[in-house]
Amino acid sequence: MEDLLSLKELQLDALREVANIGAGHAATALSQMIGETIMISVPTISVSRLEEVPPHITTPDEPVAAVLMHMLGDLTGRTLLVFPRRTAMRLAELLLHRRESEDFSDMQQSAIKEAGNILSSAYMNALSDFMGMMLIPSPPSLAVDMSNAVLTTAYLDFGTDKDFVFCVESEFLMDNVDEHLRGFFLLLPDSASLHAILKAVRVA
Repeated sequence: MEDLLSLKELQLDALREVANIGAGHAATALSQMIGETIMISVPTISVSRLEEVPPHITTPDEPVAAVLMHMLGDLTGRTLLVFPRRTAMRLAELLLHRRESEDFSDMQQSAIKEAGNILSSAYMNALSDFMGMMLIPSPPSLAVDMSNAVLTTAYLDFGTDKDFVFCVESEFLMDNVDEHLRGFFLLLPDSASLHAILKAVRVA
């Protein structure tokens, strides 16, 4: 997997453009869900070891909400959409149009899972179009825990030879208030799909 680190800036630009398209679709879908205009900043994309990701998301003692989905079809692997606690709670409020009395209530978790499903699918659809391959997302599952715990579980489940991930950080901007919501989309392709992605960006 070391060849991931050898990606040139031009190749990362190709992946960044895919992420940008996916983020645009995600912003449109989110706007429709909450009934307000959502803008999105140009996403940043990086390649790192999974265990190096948590500090970029939040502090070690702050919980996160992570929506896990499997990629099926021509491309296989997993995706994680990770929201820091503040973003997750605010997103749930916007979707439910009310405040809950407790953190991560059942209603909030359901709303976060549905948002994660739609946003992750937007990113995956952009990747599917770029690759010209069929990509089918699985139903989502939600984990609420400290970021280290969430990502360590994903790392252990996925296998020691899949320790590099693509991390896309996006910032959603609400049009009517000065509010920024941050989300992190992690792509963990399996070996065959990773090689296909690397091949695609090197000829793009």
